[in-house]
Amino acid sequence: MTSNIQYGVRTLRLKVKREGYAWLNSAAMEVNQVWNYANATSYKASRPFSGRPRWLTAFDLDQLTAGATKCFDRIGSDTIQRVNAEFATRRKQFKRAKLRWRVSNGAKRSLGWVPFKGVQLKRKGRSLRFSGKAFRVFEHELLEGARCKSGCFAQDPVGDWWLCLPVEREALQSVAPKEAVGIDLGLKDIAATSDGDKLQAGHFYRNIEQKIASAQRRGHKRQAKRLHRTAARRRKDALHKFSRKIVNQYQIIKIGDVSSLKLAKTRMAKSVLDAGWGMLKTQLQYKGQQAGRSVIIVNERDSTRTCSNCKALTGPTGLDMLVVRTWVCSACGVTHDRDVNSARNHLSAGSSPPSVSGNESSLTAAPPSQTSSRCEAGTSALKAAA
Repeated sequence: MTSNIQYGVRTLRLKVKREGYAWLNSAAMEVNQVWNYANATSYKASRPFSGRPRWLTAFDLDQLTAGATKCFDRIGSDTIQRVNAEFATRRKQFKRAKLRWRVSNGAKRSLGWVPFKGVQLKRKGRSLRFSGKAFRVFEHELLEGARCKSGCFAQDPVGDWWLCLPVEREALQSVAPKEAVGIDLGLKDIAATSDGDKLQAGHFYRNIEQKIASAQRRGHKRQAKRLHRTAARRRKDALHKFSRKIVNQYQIIKIGDVSSLKLAKTRMAKSVLDAGWGMLKTQLQYKGQQAGRSVIIVNERDSTRTCSNCKALTGPTGLDMLVVRTWVCSACGVTHDRDVNSARNHLSAGSSPPSVSGNESSLTAAPPSQTSSRCEAGTSALKAAA
């Protein structure tokens, strides 16, 4: 098996130990002040009383906030520049003259966020040093030999702080043992492959929905947030295991363009959001790109009712027929599992572009790398020689 070692960026999410929470909470308030200043200043510049409107860039905001470090006790100029850059990026992304304010206190307070540049974070033994403050994190051994890039400290709804640090790692790209697979997304089974493998719906949120409602009625907000975090962790763990298994086994991965954003507006919203289709697509794309795989999003129109054997439209159709999970093709007599048949149609769909009704969060499929193309050519040559 031929392989090629390349470098890729992986984001580590390490939990900060509790003794650093108070400092980070205070630093997050200072970050909110910088963000709100940039928000107000940019809005005034875009709608002046006289003269031409101006769209302030990150460089303009850096010039306006020069010397502001003397007003803060915890953050420095590098962090202020990172806040300005993030604000300018989000403002351009959403095309709005004014973004939401970051609230530091009260019931509607924003979650804490403290960005930094890679040069600001220093390792000192088992601890990390940032702006003159030492922090300890769990699983610090993951930082051994890592080249740090710009990251941030982020707070979750429970109140815990996490170090989100992009690091450069070696990515091993090789040829997968199997050639291609089609994947169909659903609610009874989150995903079904053309080879018959299925990821059962875990009902990560629906199983503890009553506990969350009970905690909210009793006013136990922290307990409800912990239950929400538990559901999110279960979902992410199941999807990570399934996506890693698919990427390790198959060279070409074809997945349907079902729109979770549109289905989330229907009465199936809870089940759709609990399935995590968008998260699964994202994981397959970035893991496939790192491993040298080709991830293709195909049009899934009529894939459920089309016979994968003879391509006749003889399958069940309509909302009332969603309960039919197994059907027999009246044209060729082959018995089909509904989800597996759809996955096989995705596999034979080729590289057709996604439909207009595709998932907006993943319209562009991850392109195969040059290494992937070389690996596919090597595989074809080996088959021809055999």
